[in-house]
Amino acid sequence: MPRAEDLSNQAWRCAGGGISLQRVDVVIPCYNYAHFLQESVESVLSQAGVDVRVLILDDCSPDNTPEVGKALASRDDRVTYRRHTTNMGHIATYNEGIDWAGGDLFLLLSADDYLLPGSLGRAAELMRTYPNVGMAFGNALIAEPDGNTSRADPLGDHDVRHMQVLSGPQFMRLSGASNLVPTPTAVVRTALQKQVGGYLKELPHAGDMEMWLRLAAHADVGFIKEDQAVYRRHASNMSLQYYGENVLSDLLQRKKAFDALFGQATDSLKKDQMLRRFLAMDLGKKALQQAGIAFNNFDLATAAAIQHFALEVSPELRNSLPWFKLACKQTIGPKHWYALKSIGRRVAGCMRRNRVRSSASTGTTVGS
Repeated sequence: MPRAEDLSNQAWRCAGGGISLQRVDVVIPCYNYAHFLQESVESVLSQAGVDVRVLILDDCSPDNTPEVGKALASRDDRVTYRRHTTNMGHIATYNEGIDWAGGDLFLLLSADDYLLPGSLGRAAELMRTYPNVGMAFGNALIAEPDGNTSRADPLGDHDVRHMQVLSGPQFMRLSGASNLVPTPTAVVRTALQKQVGGYLKELPHAGDMEMWLRLAAHADVGFIKEDQAVYRRHASNMSLQYYGENVLSDLLQRKKAFDALFGQATDSLKKDQMLRRFLAMDLGKKALQQAGIAFNNFDLATAAAIQHFALEVSPELRNSLPWFKLACKQTIGPKHWYALKSIGRRVAGCMRRNRVRSSASTGTTVGS
């Protein structure tokens, strides 16, 4: 990996020793998540090594969120509960939380997610040690609907040490056209968050991705290779609902996120044509993958629309292998394509069986 500073040898400084605790203001937007709210709030209040405040923003939930939220606020003066009289939507709710924040650091934590012990302390110490870091994030555990747990390890495919500092362009290249940051792990300097502004209402489904890119355009990004939070994956997750309904709209939102990034970027970033080309090509490649999936599902109109989008985003993809493969599939048609794949699988199976029989007769091992 290119320039990255190893922080693994930095000793965590204790709360004593004359170093004042950094204050982390945590906003917990809540809509219909009363049954998760207490665990989320308590995961913040129990964090060591930082001074925390919590604002519960109830976006006019029809469940018993008011009862739970008021009870939590009455038990701990670090907690404030605020309820909207009408549903304002998540973007307006996020931005209300940003306006409220006044501590050193800031975190948006969905009411259905929760922090793991020590996560805010690790993020705060990294950012105290490196003033050039504007945002810190880390790994997250994913609580699956079936009760199993998986891990979101954003830099798992890269050679990273325990902790890293990435330049803004480095972070953007690692992100590509994906949302690299597990949202419940993203701790931001409040001053920087205020400087770059709130979430864009025109990007309701790519707002997180755009925000991370915007922050990275103004500061370095720190990565903590530890499990920082737990993200719950369940049927009511807005992101899952949306993505399943309209892949093309999701891709269009990502393109708008890139347009917003370069539209308000610094002069040096605007001149970085190699980065812009890289991001566009990565988005185009992901679009071609989705076009292939649509084709395999016999949704030829959607496949063609996504393919057209990919070419608009990155015209040079016309000379790429993914484009050629999709064009061949479209020329042959889905029925004949599946017939060819079936024949190919049969031929491959026959070849494997012949190798096994040949190996058995000669006493050799297959693949040797």
